[in-house]
Amino acid sequence: MDFALPQDLIAYLAELDDFIAREIKPLEEQDDNIRFFDHRREWARTDFENGGLPRHEWEALLREASIRADKAGHWRFSAPKKYGGKDGSNLWMAVIRDRFAAKGLGLHNDLQNEHSIVGNFPFVAMFEHFGTQEQQDEFILGGFARERRTAFGLTEPHHGSDATHMETRAVRETRDGVSGWRIDGEKMWTTGMHVATHCATFARTSGKDGDAKGITCFLVPNPTEGLVIEEYLWTFNMPTDHPRISFTNVWVPDSAILGPVDGGLAIAQSFVHQNRIRQAASSLGAATYCVEESVRYARERKPFGQELARNQAIQFPLVELATQCEMLRTLIYKTAWEMDQMEHKEIEHKLSDKISMCNYYANRLVCEAADRAMQVHGGIGYSRHKPFEHIYRHHRRYRITEGAEEIQMRKVGAYLFGYLGPRKALYQG
Repeated sequence: MDFALPQDLIAYLAELDDFIAREIKPLEEQDDNIRFFDHRREWARTDFENGGLPRHEWEALLREASIRADKAGHWRFSAPKKYGGKDGSNLWMAVIRDRFAAKGLGLHNDLQNEHSIVGNFPFVAMFEHFGTQEQQDEFILGGFARERRTAFGLTEPHHGSDATHMETRAVRETRDGVSGWRIDGEKMWTTGMHVATHCATFARTSGKDGDAKGITCFLVPNPTEGLVIEEYLWTFNMPTDHPRISFTNVWVPDSAILGPVDGGLAIAQSFVHQNRIRQAASSLGAATYCVEESVRYARERKPFGQELARNQAIQFPLVELATQCEMLRTLIYKTAWEMDQMEHKEIEHKLSDKISMCNYYANRLVCEAADRAMQVHGGIGYSRHKPFEHIYRHHRRYRITEGAEEIQMRKVGAYLFGYLGPRKALYQG
């Protein structure tokens, strides 16, 4: 067994650090762009008079950073080489995400908008596994050309974790001699619709509520007649680009279907594992940042004439968090490595429980670490002049998105007790 990181990965981390120092940090500091990261960040980023949407200046800055990263060969790192990427592995992405978040807030990696100079592209895998050649050309190549952007319409106002009970319906309908589908229903938390060119909309096309089979994915253009953005929901962490949308007599042709008819649920699950392991690595890195900043502050602060760090009431909670970070880092890296050793379609059946372990535990840990950092820093820790409140507000949503932690714990339980996964054979018969 060898737990050392590959030397070429270590070299690439150094290359990324150099790029950040040369290209990204100066951009972050010019033209008062630092306002997006210091105590003014929430107000600088949010257009409160326009539904709470991200300000154009904020999104333009993120775009410029990603353009520079793409020119340097970093932005598409995780994508296949045929799309201009580097076939970045899950292990490498986990390590990079961990290291980036451990640096703290910055233009190099700001996950409030899922922005990073090393991008995460779950839709690439989705279109590669389920899309036609025409769809791959349009949405993968078009995505990297910034001509296509796809929102994800799965959750509904009355159905989140119980996605198989969705009320959105699609029925066959021919219009002007063209075979297609009429879609009616509502979706919620369809992030990015203010800039999306399409919404991957999941609708029941057959079967009954609760059936896994009978759900189909449609690529609905935005805008299109009958699709209405009803409202942008203001959240714990602003700005917001998470709307509730409605579909009333929306029609799309057969060519808008992604994947097999009635087989759309597999599409919704296809990229969740990559997202979850990378999300876990980011939460781990942010937790590490909170611990390290707390340690540094506790050594510098001297109430009653001695270092705050001398107090075991300060030491012990940070010791607990540091221990959990070290154990979790080993599990995340090992799980990411194991993902790289198998076919994409095998992950759901062999490794899904470990990915869920990493995800729910890391997302919970970072919230605990941010809360502890506020406590160690006292009043200044509670202020917006420190980043801990922002870290808490951002990562708190990860305990709900990508599958609530309860859903992920249920997945772990199903594997542990043999209802799913490799142990199922032990309890059959």
